[in-house]
Amino acid sequence: MSDHFVGIDVGGTKIASSGLQAGELTEPHLLHTELEDQARLVDQIAGAIEEARTPDTRAVGIGVPSLVEFATGRIASSVNIPLQDVPLRELLSERAGLPVYVENDASAAALAEAFDDGRLTCPHLVLFTIGTGVGGGMVLNGRLYRGAVGMAAEVGHTMIGLDLENGAPDDPGEFPQPGSLEHLASGRALDRLALEAAREDANSHLGRRLNRDDAVSGVDVVEGARLADAASTRCLEILGERLGIGIANAINVFDPLEVVIGGGVSAAGELLLEPARRTALQHVVPGAGSRTTIRLARHGPRAGVLGAALIAAQEWAEDNAPSAPTGAAAVAAKDLP
Repeated sequence: MSDHFVGIDVGGTKIASSGLQAGELTEPHLLHTELEDQARLVDQIAGAIEEARTPDTRAVGIGVPSLVEFATGRIASSVNIPLQDVPLRELLSERAGLPVYVENDASAAALAEAFDDGRLTCPHLVLFTIGTGVGGGMVLNGRLYRGAVGMAAEVGHTMIGLDLENGAPDDPGEFPQPGSLEHLASGRALDRLALEAAREDANSHLGRRLNRDDAVSGVDVVEGARLADAASTRCLEILGERLGIGIANAINVFDPLEVVIGGGVSAAGELLLEPARRTALQHVVPGAGSRTTIRLARHGPRAGVLGAALIAAQEWAEDNAPSAPTGAAAVAAKDLP
């Protein structure tokens, strides 16, 4: 039998676990996330590993909504889960008796998007996940780009609308900072746009929804835009144009082959993607972006668990390689074992 790898995707509401063997991912097994305390959550992740492993399992990858020091697998801080300053890689490796690799969940999803049918198809890719906030990941030369301490690709905190006419603000405030991509182009930002539009036009789809329910959200915006409601369409256009500035920055800096848009807000499809693509290409350096495809994510909710398993496969292969390949050979070696 070929080598088997376990992928675990830890979220604020559920934990998904799958096995990856010969390029095939098993149907994810779902558990409700234990959020009571850190010890219970670590126990639950360890249990998910035991349930998913087989005699052929070589390593485990875990994606978490956290800032991760990849080399040590230490969780620095987390969003929506009780993991804080914990050596997760060490704890789980000891309990499982297997190599365990821990990565940010958005970075794991980015790696998944670089693969198709078990093969690396895009060695240079930037992922934006547009949900409640904005996350992301970067794949460069077929590998995740992690930065000096493993915390790179915080694309949501790039600045796209900061007023610097009088210099930088003395106190930038809490994150997400005003002017950041997350502040201006997240699901929360779409909620704010929806409320503003509803108040301005009581006869719009959004205005009627606000009058009926005393609340309105980004979900209503997508619904209204699909019904050709002008106010809803304009909200998505504004959000897409803001996202487009973030995409232009990514193209100018990294020159990727693909920019991929995922997350809950990406359900708007071309209603979001068209203004984002148009704006991005208006603001890239002349000649840049000529080979860049801007598309929607293809793996959906499987991206996190698939990416975690792919990380396990890549890192295990590298740790056990007799010698490290370089150049084009290194990229080719990133296909699944």
